[in-house]
Amino acid sequence: MSKANRTIISVVGKDTVGIIARVCTYLSNNQINVLDISQTILSGFFTMMMIVDLSGSDKAFEEVQKELTQIGEEIGVDIKCQREEIFEMMHRV
Repeated sequence: MSKANRTIISVVGKDTVGIIARVCTYLSNNQINVLDISQTILSGFFTMMMIVDLSGSDKAFEEVQKELTQIGEEIGVDIKCQREEIFEMMHRV
């Protein structure tokens, strides 16, 4: 699998019912496969990191990024998408 198709999605915000369901429903509806996921709730704040594969989706990265940002605004969380190679470069020690 090419790293060009792998994307890091982060979700952060006040915990509410349905955050995971809303994000994962969007991914499923757009044929975006979840490769790895980690989520936790800390003092009422929800955090989730996902590695997903966009190769099965008809949508471009930029469109997915825009739509997930919009979903985040609708449900009151901050959703960020970054291509995996960019994420790795930014977090290199």
